[in-house]
Amino acid sequence: MLDLLPMEVVGYLKTMQLISRGYLEPFFRSHGLQLGEFDVLATLRRSGAPYSLGPTQLFEALMISSGGMTNRLDRLERSGLIVRAPNPEDRRGTLVSLTEKGRELIDRLVPLHVENEARILSTLSREEQETLSELLGKLLDGLDEG
Repeated sequence: MLDLLPMEVVGYLKTMQLISRGYLEPFFRSHGLQLGEFDVLATLRRSGAPYSLGPTQLFEALMISSGGMTNRLDRLERSGLIVRAPNPEDRRGTLVSLTEKGRELIDRLVPLHVENEARILSTLSREEQETLSELLGKLLDGLDEG
């Protein structure tokens, strides 16, 4: 008999991703952002002062294409949340930096975003969330090695 457990687990993961987007996307939209734009702002904020990274560092950190990154950066720049400037250490390069407006927005949104994600996980106890986190981390590590 065929063991369908792998199909069940992967199906749950895919369904969880789809359902969680239903919580995440409206939250970000209500703050004038798309999910991917929040990811850019959060990555810049995590980079530490002066909150600047090169586009290549950003798209590698976020695991998206350079074209996808350019679109996100264009929208964020038009919104005044980031600026792009020549990289003083590489004449051919550019640095993407949070503006004051961008830093204020991300600092205000992160706690609200964490609350939203806590709602997504609220049916699990803290211990169950920790176990799930460990198991998913182990799964991702195994996929990275393969």
